[in-house]
Amino acid sequence: MRDRAMIVLGIILTIAAAGQIILSFLLYDSQGNSLLENAGWGVLTVSAIFGWLPIYTFRKRGGVKGGAYIHTTTLVDSGVYGIVRHPQYLAGVLMSIALPMIAQHWLVAAFGLVAAVVYYVNTFTEEKNNLEKFGEEYRRYMETVPRMNFVAGLVRLIQRRAAG
Repeated sequence: MRDRAMIVLGIILTIAAAGQIILSFLLYDSQGNSLLENAGWGVLTVSAIFGWLPIYTFRKRGGVKGGAYIHTTTLVDSGVYGIVRHPQYLAGVLMSIALPMIAQHWLVAAFGLVAAVVYYVNTFTEEKNNLEKFGEEYRRYMETVPRMNFVAGLVRLIQRRAAG
């Protein structure tokens, strides 16, 4: 049952995320609010940072032995993973927020809402998998680093560095 649910969520996410990107191009309002659009580009930039940094971080610190960067052998809790536990899912949520701000169309926002919810729901499965893989070490990590709240994560990181 769990595998079937993951497949369904994957299909929904693919349709929502790809649909949102395509609709952003097709429905872009060039006469829209430029302040909102520029803020959207800022959010999209932050999304890109959280989307790409994990690739570098996992390859550098995750004990990856060939294959895909996500196949880590050690728990990574530094770099971007010292700020949030799921930076790439956060990137997806931020992109889902940014695209409606840029395109300024309700349909782009509707697809983005669906995508953002599925990205967030997927973090719970990842948490369960990581608990199985890393055990108590991951549980302690969960207590220190927020799931996706990067503002709280930055504050906590600064506090940890000041204390230690």
